[in-house]
Amino acid sequence: MIADLKDLSQNRGFIHLICARFVSNVGNGLSPVALAYGVLSLKGSSAGDLSLVMVARFAPTIFLMLIGGVIGDRFKRNRIVGGADIIGSAFASVSAISFIAGFANIPLLCLMGGLFGVLNALWWPAFSGVLPEILPKESLQKGNAVVGLISNFAVVLGALIGGSIVTFFGPGLALLIDALSFFIAGILVWQIDLPLLVRAEKNSMIHDLKIGWREFSSRSWVVVVVLAFTFINFCFEATMTVLGPLAFNTRGHGPRDWSFNLAALTTGMIIGGVISIKVHFKRPLVLGMIAISMSAFWNFSIGLTAALPLVIISAVLTGVAFEFFNVIWGTSMQTNIPEESYSRVVSYDVLGSFAIAPIGIALAGPLSEWIGTSKTLMIEGVIILVASLVPLLFRSVRELRIQKHS
Repeated sequence: MIADLKDLSQNRGFIHLICARFVSNVGNGLSPVALAYGVLSLKGSSAGDLSLVMVARFAPTIFLMLIGGVIGDRFKRNRIVGGADIIGSAFASVSAISFIAGFANIPLLCLMGGLFGVLNALWWPAFSGVLPEILPKESLQKGNAVVGLISNFAVVLGALIGGSIVTFFGPGLALLIDALSFFIAGILVWQIDLPLLVRAEKNSMIHDLKIGWREFSSRSWVVVVVLAFTFINFCFEATMTVLGPLAFNTRGHGPRDWSFNLAALTTGMIIGGVISIKVHFKRPLVLGMIAISMSAFWNFSIGLTAALPLVIISAVLTGVAFEFFNVIWGTSMQTNIPEESYSRVVSYDVLGSFAIAPIGIALAGPLSEWIGTSKTLMIEGVIILVASLVPLLFRSVRELRIQKHS
């Protein structure tokens, strides 16, 4: 990996990008544990309240994603990413201070989360287009894998210390560190010197969205996989934000054990990233979707209240599957879709992939109260398993190749 990093660092801006991802993801490792158990620690809070706070953070991102895609194809992408991180750090700070000062409440957390979600709708499509502007196409798979590895090392670090910080110092300090990490990352990305996107003509937002939709819908392999992830993310996001913390909240060491799960998940992502650097596959999406299907066993292990070591092993395997797929998917998109419309296509990808994820998060808390957390996890595991395998029935998915040259 050192040799790969040295080679990629010759491209201007790459070091700034990976440093930003490391700093930001230390905070991202802390925040899921801090926010979940911070909400559950509030007097009178319930599983439904946890769902509400998580939906408030997530829904604006999805609903405004198409606008973010258009903006990402019109302006300097690194400035959009950096600016969103810097402003977002202020909203994260308000949530952190509310816990530290003792005035945290569900409406305030929903408001701050919603504002952060709006910024994330700008950040996501723009960020996905930064790396292709830094690296040549033949280096993108390696670059995606290295960025993923650096990011995931940071998340492991954040997740491992997150449980302890929340347990001994409360969620406020963890969220404050998260806010600081966003500010630093934003400054780093802002300083990358990328050229302004030059477009032959200026069109309306509606016209740009139509072009993006044409690029998206004309590729059946993109549409099929995105539809599969509509259901996969419906379940996975509910597990990550609500069902997982609820399941471990009754086991005596909730923040600690759930942080172990998140660290294990990200450790698996590191392993998946290492595999992705060195191995090239003839039919990448076939292996990618088979790998994703195995992630259902994490749901099953938590739902069956398996011993913690077994749950952690399944979390590692899930991380391997998701990172392996993420590198394959990102590289497939970056090498097969025109750069000038890339952010818009990504916005349709994200919108479709996460379209009903807010509903899954919203339903997770009430459903777990109705039929139990374990049964809810088992049902969602079955959905993930089936949704992952259905795309393999389509020829365009089975036969996709990663383009190595322009």
